[in-house]
Amino acid sequence: MSALRRDRVALNAIQWINVKADPSDPNSESLWRYADPDFRADYPDVLRQIREVGFEAVMMEVLPTQTLQDFRAMIAESGLALAPGYASIAIPSDHGAVLPPGTAERVHWFDGIRRKAEESSFSGLDTVFLAPEVSWEPSAVRTLEAVAVGAGFSQARLDEQIEFLAEATEVLRREGIRAGLHNHVGTWIETEDEIEQTLAAIPGLGASFDVGHLEWAGLDAATIIARHADRVIDLHVKDLDMTVVEASRATPTPYRTATDAGIFLEPGLGHLDLDRMLAALPEAFAGWIIIEVDRASMDPWESAKVSAEWMNRTFAV
Repeated sequence: MSALRRDRVALNAIQWINVKADPSDPNSESLWRYADPDFRADYPDVLRQIREVGFEAVMMEVLPTQTLQDFRAMIAESGLALAPGYASIAIPSDHGAVLPPGTAERVHWFDGIRRKAEESSFSGLDTVFLAPEVSWEPSAVRTLEAVAVGAGFSQARLDEQIEFLAEATEVLRREGIRAGLHNHVGTWIETEDEIEQTLAAIPGLGASFDVGHLEWAGLDAATIIARHADRVIDLHVKDLDMTVVEASRATPTPYRTATDAGIFLEPGLGHLDLDRMLAALPEAFAGWIIIEVDRASMDPWESAKVSAEWMNRTFAV
């Protein structure tokens, strides 16, 4: 097992971001506060709370309404270090488009990836979590109908996703940023076969797994981490309620239904053997561990506090 360090553990601020419009009503609208321009005013207080519960670092997330200079000033004021951010790439066919190589439209398809490279470099980071798009289009069977079971598999579509991930990986590489494949339930790279095909097809792509999403999709996270030990760059860590996991896989279940049922838990509160997963990391691992509770099971402050307590128990220095 690698000598994991507490100063390489960060929190994703998602506890404050992926919330219900009315926290007391599980049927109320789901919000994504990073997309709300008003969140800029709340961001510094969220960072203050992350610092106060004991974290030294936060996952990089520059708001669409922020300049890089504004983001840098805000982070400097918080006293937090930055851990790698998250980038995603959609495939054209999901959006009714055909983008031949060399066309202006195809070049622009990667504008968001170039922006993420710029944000990362500006922030002094050299890795990024790279995932397929999580789609909510009417045809998105894996988010809207049957999550975590490889629904609607198409080899042609997987090949297209791999093609665009490979191009995104190269765009990032040219800017000095190494991409790690970030498996995400609900995307076209969800199952073990899809993960293995992707990593085999793109030698320059590292592995930045999410242990919770591996387990939700029916994989053994420790085995996957050990199998790709020479490619693991960074890691997302969360816990899960496996009773919800098993129910969501046994009966076709939308992504948000499982989320609302409480599938996500703070580390140490669920059924995952996180110690075993961390033990599978290679001895030379020096990447980031980012705690990410996709939907907090309690008040965001309390969720961050519980996460920090797990960090302090798990990482000695």
